Amino acid sequence: MRVSVLFLLLAGCVSYGPSEWDISAERGARLYDRMCASCHGADGTGGLGPDLTQLSARNGGTFPDEFVMGTIDGLDRHGDADAVMPEFGAEGLGETVIIEHDGFGTPVPADLLALTAYVESLQR
Repeated sequence: MRVSVLFLLLAGCVSYGPSEWDISAERGARLYDRMCASCHGADGTGGLGPDLTQLSARNGGTFPDEFVMGTIDGLDRHGDADAVMPEFGAEGLGETVIIEHDGFGTPVPADLLALTAYVESLQR
């Protein structure tokens, strides 16, 4: 089930779990430097990989969080021989945070949330 986690967080939903889980954009920046900058550039403007700073602009001004999370995770690309970007979800994206919405909890990897928050912060 695809869930817009960042939307859920912004809509006042509850996340619960150990307080040491860091899903901040600052943590995402550190992960990005290690996992993404070599292809997408240190500032997200592209290189081998596409420019990540224009995702909102190309999506009518709305950050496409589900698309970004699915792309980072590798959702819908498993086994695609033409895919250049690694399937980071196959390697693991850290401990999960349970995001609750309307009484349903969805486990989402903390590193995936942090990376997505950072990519959202890059938007121009």
